[in-house]
Amino acid sequence: MEMEEIFDKLQAVADRYDELNELISDPEVIADSQRFMKLSKEEGSLRETVEKYNQYKKVTQTISDDEELLRETNDDDLTALTKEELAEAREEQAQLEKELEVLLIPKDPNDDKNIIMEIRGAAGGDEASLFAADLYNMYLRYAEKQGWKVEVVDRNETEVGGFKEIALMITGDKVYSKLKFENGAHRVQRVPVTESAGRVHTSTATVGVMPEAEDVDVDIDPKDIRVDVYRSSGAGGQHVNKTSSAVRMTHLPTGIVVAMQDERSQQQNRAKAMRILKSRVYDYYQQQEQSAYDQKRKDAIGTGDRSERIRTYNYPQNRVTDHRIGLTLNKLDKIMAGDLDEIIEALIVADQTQKLEQLRNE
Repeated sequence: MEMEEIFDKLQAVADRYDELNELISDPEVIADSQRFMKLSKEEGSLRETVEKYNQYKKVTQTISDDEELLRETNDDDLTALTKEELAEAREEQAQLEKELEVLLIPKDPNDDKNIIMEIRGAAGGDEASLFAADLYNMYLRYAEKQGWKVEVVDRNETEVGGFKEIALMITGDKVYSKLKFENGAHRVQRVPVTESAGRVHTSTATVGVMPEAEDVDVDIDPKDIRVDVYRSSGAGGQHVNKTSSAVRMTHLPTGIVVAMQDERSQQQNRAKAMRILKSRVYDYYQQQEQSAYDQKRKDAIGTGDRSERIRTYNYPQNRVTDHRIGLTLNKLDKIMAGDLDEIIEALIVADQTQKLEQLRNE
């Protein structure tokens, strides 16, 4: 994309920003709280781009004024001063051009959202379930470092102390933007606790990351949901089997099923099941759009298929490799303790670089 086209896009963004500012001060819009919130959010997301664009226009004007002054003046002192100012302005202009290009990368509308994460032990039996528990602890520690809140919404434990599956709700600032690249199959290579001969085994756990759907995002018709209540089973002492507090919700158009028996009351289980069902349905429709979109434009850093092997954790060599970007870090112990910043930053940068290439080739 040529610089001229970039300016056309930036001018369109600036025009939309002005329009949004008018709209959010309109009493009619203010009265409609959902619309007001949606437009305020959009206005906020454009603010930085517009401020940088205005800065750019100012610097460009300075360059043009200085060039004109140099053509007209014979004063040596003034010439020297102007040349100095011009060099600085050109440097600033080049830097702003780079920044504006990055700001024009299409934003993922889900980046600001909370997430529902599902971790499942896949291939490898007990060892896979134990690794699923290790991944849960890794994300829990990472979330704590970010100041996020983690709530377990459903779990299915195995006898060895692992998880067949565990579902979490992670809430905080821009959770999806940092954890969306965790979606996929995570492979572990290590000597299982149960292995007496000391051989290294390979097992897999899958991680699913879904943005939490808000009411604005997905409208589920109550007629499309079948709700079954049944008695809870499993840990929880005597209370568990006395009442039908467990809930199973089925979204008929997609066939998505959510079962919830974590809470003591049916009402609490219903509320939790509904939050997860909404997010799964939203994710389902988004994946459909995304795969249609990706057919047109092949994406290197997938955030889609859970069966795609994205990372290997090799315990004997204390090594973690992310296969999508070819990054290998020899600090598995730190990563499993929640030190994920380096991997996540590298994935975000690779994703941005790729989107920038696409933007330039449009």
